[in-house]
Amino acid sequence: MEPGVTSGDYLSGFLQGTRKALYENGRQSLTITLEGVDARSVGALIALFERTVGFYASLIGINAYHQPGVEAGKRAATTVLSLQQHVLACLRNNGEKSMTAEEVAVAIGAMDEVESVFRILLHAASNEDHKIRMDRKKVWSSSRFSSV
Repeated sequence: MEPGVTSGDYLSGFLQGTRKALYENGRQSLTITLEGVDARSVGALIALFERTVGFYASLIGINAYHQPGVEAGKRAATTVLSLQQHVLACLRNNGEKSMTAEEVAVAIGAMDEVESVFRILLHAASNEDHKIRMDRKKVWSSSRFSSV
């Protein structure tokens, strides 16, 4: 582990990196975001994914458990973790000033990565150890983030 980087950061980086690698290879993906995590919601997600993977694979005749682009996902995750360092440094350097994901992306010169910046901020705000606060708006992309 690196200083200031948690195992949750790595998982978030792998998620975003895998999504990016799939997108760059013409593969679609979907991210489900929950407001809260409890036994019922986790169980429902596991059941949904378990059934979806098995059913879909049988329909199209593939091995559902073969992960395309695993190495590309790892490389992309490294890029996401680097971007995360810049995102968090930007917020911390701005004190208590709140910023949208787009404003952060502009400030760090990553305008082509606004979605990744938003996902990083959402992840950081959901994990107390990053000390990032989210002022959630009805339209999530308008939400503002600040260092606590």
